[in-house]
Amino acid sequence: MCIAKSVGLAARNDVADVRIIQVLLNLNLAAWTAPGSAPLSVDGQIGPNTIQAIQAFETRAMGLPASDGLVAPGDATLRRLLAGLPPGPTKEKLGLVMPRAMPRRIDLYFEPLVAGMTRYGINTPLQIAHFIAQLAHESGSLLYAEELADGNAYNGRTDLGNVEPGDGPRFKGRGLIQLTGRNNYREYSRFTGIDYVSAPERIASDPMACVDVACWFWQSHGIGALAEADDARAVTKRINGGYNGLDDRLEHLARAKALLGL
Repeated sequence: MCIAKSVGLAARNDVADVRIIQVLLNLNLAAWTAPGSAPLSVDGQIGPNTIQAIQAFETRAMGLPASDGLVAPGDATLRRLLAGLPPGPTKEKLGLVMPRAMPRRIDLYFEPLVAGMTRYGINTPLQIAHFIAQLAHESGSLLYAEELADGNAYNGRTDLGNVEPGDGPRFKGRGLIQLTGRNNYREYSRFTGIDYVSAPERIASDPMACVDVACWFWQSHGIGALAEADDARAVTKRINGGYNGLDDRLEHLARAKALLGL
């Protein structure tokens, strides 16, 4: 579901869920307000304006005789809000999948994501949903382009090609799906024709490279087929090597699927 808990009067009103409903109401603004009306403030805080907006949407857009001022996961109001979304990829939709993402980070990565997914054929609803869900977790909702740990744990990892002293920190995770290890940096360098082995930090500093390396890893490691099978555990293991953060990945996946009508 797009939200995990109910939003509105006498509801749980978790910040992320409230932000999602506020964005959805704004994207459906013409259905429940007069022309030229101001959108809701998207702050994740429930208050009279958001509750009144829910009530107005249910009575004016949905034609209900009365409103309880409440939106619940999977209910008719949420389905109607989702049905009113504009077609195609938008920054607002990306923000709905990652409600904790800062707008400036969405602005930074949105165009590279659209271009990268097109280039690498990540274009079916299931692949898009799984891809966005995985990079949302890996990047902390687009906040991190480089692994926070110092990378020393990767020293001596011959399975990653880390055979020289200092290879762990040098080739620690970078990109929105974190590329890790000398072998992966070498393979990506061969593919792009850009020497990221000599300057691995360039992947984290370039938004296009951050996205491109994630798309390349997805394609070159056959993850698309796992996504088409809707096997989130297998997708996670192929990316992570285990199941770290699986619940968070699944939460993002549920939101992405809801937005894509899956």
